[in-house]
Amino acid sequence: MSSPKPAVLALEDGSVYRGLAFGADATIAGECVFNTSMTGYQEILSDPSYFGQIVTMTAPQIGNYGITAEDNEALRPMASGFVVRELSPIVSNWRSTVSLHDYLAKHGIPGISEVDTRAITKKLRVDGAMKCCLSTLGLSDAEAIAQAKGWRDMAGSDYVQDVSCKEPYIWSAEDPANYNGIYQPVGTTLGNLPPVPRRFRVAAFDFGAKHTIFRKLIRHGFDVQVFPSNATAEQIKEHAPDGVFLSNGPGDPAALAYVHKTVTGLVNDFPIFGICLGHQMLTHALGGTTYKLKFGHRGGNQPVKNLETGRVSITAQNHGFATDPKSIEKGGGIVTEINLNDNTVEGLRHKSLPIFSVQYHPEAAPGPNDADPLFNDFYRLVEQRKAGKI
Repeated sequence: MSSPKPAVLALEDGSVYRGLAFGADATIAGECVFNTSMTGYQEILSDPSYFGQIVTMTAPQIGNYGITAEDNEALRPMASGFVVRELSPIVSNWRSTVSLHDYLAKHGIPGISEVDTRAITKKLRVDGAMKCCLSTLGLSDAEAIAQAKGWRDMAGSDYVQDVSCKEPYIWSAEDPANYNGIYQPVGTTLGNLPPVPRRFRVAAFDFGAKHTIFRKLIRHGFDVQVFPSNATAEQIKEHAPDGVFLSNGPGDPAALAYVHKTVTGLVNDFPIFGICLGHQMLTHALGGTTYKLKFGHRGGNQPVKNLETGRVSITAQNHGFATDPKSIEKGGGIVTEINLNDNTVEGLRHKSLPIFSVQYHPEAAPGPNDADPLFNDFYRLVEQRKAGKI
């Protein structure tokens, strides 16, 4: 990396932060958000849920362990831009193949370092997530502010079609591009995990799914066929899966009426497990509504309490919208989990159908593994449905 050039981050309220450029020579506008994870910047950058967003990391030094191709959550980075306090001058990791700077430069994504990320984060917490502009091309303050103000709002935006697959495909655990060392074939053991006695077929909607969620489904006893976001209920029924999975993804859940319709057409026929945007899609399918949070939940340290068991889990999250708890009651929805920081809805289930969802990311890449048992819960629901017990 040559001597760094100046860069600018401007918010729609007129705040300007100047620092040093890294990554691509580019100007980009988007929604400025912050993430409190201490590690996992590569997984964060390649999470499709960040499409249209410029991510500020609260951890003070980023880039110290480089980039490892096997750890990508998508085929390319999905965040629009990256804001860090300090870009590590050294990359030290035997698995690393490229530096963070070169990774972003290759994919046309600009970054800014040597800015006060604590001040940026505090502003976003107090005033809410904002439209912003990040430029490494020498924009003036006035030009950057104007571009920030001119970007379209996240509310009302459908970004799912930008990140979803275009055609159905089978997720292959044996494919080296997909394999990450945690595939558990039937009849074998993985560490202290028992063997999976039987595999079930799951139709997984790709609203912007992270690769690890499919790896986790494979590991927990499912064969995964992935469907694009615009797949219809009729197409899923023709496939005749044992269960349906609704993935994470970007944008405003209220703007996805075509997905609401599809999920509504599936709720009476299959066990369903939804996460993040999939949780919000289930909310709308049950007749509920969602709303935009002030600054969202993004990080690997979000405490969630299960109201039915009393169990508290630390979870990985990335979302800017939430479910209105009262809106799901008429459709048979029951709130099962809440966020202990702000009491927002983190989980729901249907009172009679084999359907449940969580607002967080149980695949936890990066993050804790407290939510891993949810995959076992889904497996048992499918197993019971196949046995005619529910």
